[in-house]
Amino acid sequence: MNPPDLLVVCLSAFVAVFALLSFLAVVMRLLITVYPERLAGIDSATIAAVTAAAAYAFPGTKITKVEEIK
Repeated sequence: MNPPDLLVVCLSAFVAVFALLSFLAVVMRLLITVYPERLAGIDSATIAAVTAAAAYAFPGTKITKVEEIK
């Protein structure tokens, strides 16, 4: 390959990757807009995970209240 050919290949690859990443960014933005984050409180799986982690770190501990700090 001649050096100008290599330069053209590198630039076209760079442009192709940039275009692909731009397209994926737009798709991600659309998905975030269509499916917004749930604003619900703490679910039972989170409470179970916190309880299990506390029991593992501090055996014999009893969790009485779990609050979300915003």
